[in-house]
Amino acid sequence: MAGNIYESRWSPPGPALLFCPADRPDRYEKAAQRADVVILDLEDAVAPDKREDAREALIAHQLDPDRTIVRINPASTGEARRDLAAIAETTYRVVLVAKAQTAEEVARTEMQAIALIESPAGAVNVNEIAAAPNVIGLMWGAEDLVAGLGGTSSRFGPQESEPGTYRDVARHVRASVRLAAAANGLFAVDAVHLDIADLDGLRAEVLDAVALGYQATACIHPSQVETIRAAYRPSDEQVAWARDVLAAAQEHSGVFSFDGLMVDGPVLSQAHAIMTRSGE
Repeated sequence: MAGNIYESRWSPPGPALLFCPADRPDRYEKAAQRADVVILDLEDAVAPDKREDAREALIAHQLDPDRTIVRINPASTGEARRDLAAIAETTYRVVLVAKAQTAEEVARTEMQAIALIESPAGAVNVNEIAAAPNVIGLMWGAEDLVAGLGGTSSRFGPQESEPGTYRDVARHVRASVRLAAAANGLFAVDAVHLDIADLDGLRAEVLDAVALGYQATACIHPSQVETIRAAYRPSDEQVAWARDVLAAAQEHSGVFSFDGLMVDGPVLSQAHAIMTRSGE
């Protein structure tokens, strides 16, 4: 299994991943034109009685497999097995496994998998899930997580401290997902921002994701795409700094000083990350 899975290991070609209901093939091409990657959703975005229609649409209206992910239902369910049977009739090779809870169930998909950590069990088992042989990335989700806790909101309300920001348990899972991804050499995708009109809040959240090393952010509306792209794109000043630091490093061995900043391995890694995001 592993040889086929990793023959061409997929990674996001850009930072903006847009969800699209799989039972709406009329939206497929529009989503592909707007976003870096389309996530064709067979789970939450599709009513249970429409899932067979969604699978038929998935087969009949195929997008570029290099820029498409299919979100399947939880891997232990019959719905997931039907999802995978439909995907087998396409050229898609990457699945987003909803409500991933164990490494074993994700591995059973036998596809390159992004494990979506959005349940208490998944959050507790994230390190083991990240080590599964077919997992290429991790993503997390706040609302299902809080629902699984018996809670009512992942964010502070208008009358609470830090209105609009995540509560501590959501922050903990967000950090855990990023750590598990980094420890296992995987890419990490940040959760959606549900308030479509709140582009300022989205930008702040994406900038924080960039600072933590997230490689992409998922979104639910095309209007959010450019905000995500812009926040992941380093400024001209950042690129110039990174280029100059890396050039200076060629003339030094070990730690050195650059514009009053001590430069060592971690600083050089940050400079490389900026250059990677710039596309240079």
